[in-house]
Amino acid sequence: MFWGSALAIYFLFWFAALFMVLPMGVRTHADIGGTHEPGHAESAPVNFSARKIVWRTTLLSGALFGLYYANYVNGWVTIDMIDMTNWAK
Repeated sequence: MFWGSALAIYFLFWFAALFMVLPMGVRTHADIGGTHEPGHAESAPVNFSARKIVWRTTLLSGALFGLYYANYVNGWVTIDMIDMTNWAK
């Protein structure tokens, strides 16, 4: 696999992981029993930490890409192993 292809696939994993990580640990004012400030949405998070989200996303995407790359090198699951003839029934 070329390094450019690996990098592109990693960023696909990174952005997919970002949307998996975003809702984790979000607490709103209603969750903690407080009141929200006027002009803010009731669903706005109490303490948003972009660094935590980026760090968690990088860890998750690194693990997912590692599994993908290990499968690519070792050939655990290939396209020939997937029988798609019975899916249409």
